Amino acid sequence: MDIPTLADMLIAHERIKPHIHRTPVLTSDYLDGLSGAHLLFKCENFQKAGAFKVRGASNAVFGLSDAEAARGVATHSSGNHALSLSYAAGRRGVPCHVVMPRTAPQAKKDAVRGYGGIITECAPSTTSREEVFARVQQETGANFVHPYNDARVIAGQGTCSKELIEQTARLDAVIAPIGGGGMISGTCLTLSALAPHVEIYAAEPEAADDAARSLRAGHIIADDAPQTVADGLKVPLKDLTWHFVSRHVRDILTATEQEIIDAMRLTWQRMKIVIEPSCAVPLAVILKNRALFAGKRVGVIITGGNVDLDRLPWIK
Repeated sequence: MDIPTLADMLIAHERIKPHIHRTPVLTSDYLDGLSGAHLLFKCENFQKAGAFKVRGASNAVFGLSDAEAARGVATHSSGNHALSLSYAAGRRGVPCHVVMPRTAPQAKKDAVRGYGGIITECAPSTTSREEVFARVQQETGANFVHPYNDARVIAGQGTCSKELIEQTARLDAVIAPIGGGGMISGTCLTLSALAPHVEIYAAEPEAADDAARSLRAGHIIADDAPQTVADGLKVPLKDLTWHFVSRHVRDILTATEQEIIDAMRLTWQRMKIVIEPSCAVPLAVILKNRALFAGKRVGVIITGGNVDLDRLPWIK
């Protein structure tokens, strides 16, 4: 495996600075009172393309040689990586081919096309997405930028935690959502080197808890097509992300579908910011495990805000 290092993350941050926002850290007295902790929300919902994934995508795209970039890039993604790679490819002026599940939110498909991405749809399963992608890549010859099992992507995602510890005086813990593990791997990469005292937690839907089961079992357990409102967290861990998760994540905590929806709505109501369901899982598990986080300064990574406003989960 090509395991990214701290030096890779630092190089990535310099490379992508012209193409990303340094997103703010927000707080909420109400949510502090509800949780018993001091929560510091790193708001990647305000990021370019509306999600943290533009960090890894930009690092991959702008790290290509001119000859490599001329062939374009390709990926498979349920949404945020797809639109982030399309954004980065558009900034460099190269084509981007994306395989997306036909059930992906329409808002994310529209955003991909808006950034110039070319979509091929697939069935909503890991098997289908990988099979269709293999065909698309063979036809186009484009460079594969994996949504998370890619050293360049993980190094880029690690820049988020670098900013977070620079923006906060002291942290006891950091928590982020986990699906394939790109963000949490980047978090592990950065914090294990720059702030090793910080405990790292991951948050996962109970209905798609393969990462939690993997951590308990000591090896990767992959579900093919889990069903959850947190559409960005349906994919399984891979070998590179497992390297970081198995070594540095203290625990993976889960929340039910209703707990995720309630936390999402609570964030909209109290913080007046738009977050997507996947981003609500960390707050849901903090509120569910109040004793674990009480009295601590906890960094909470809000990973994105690309929501289909016509299909809000609390509207029946």
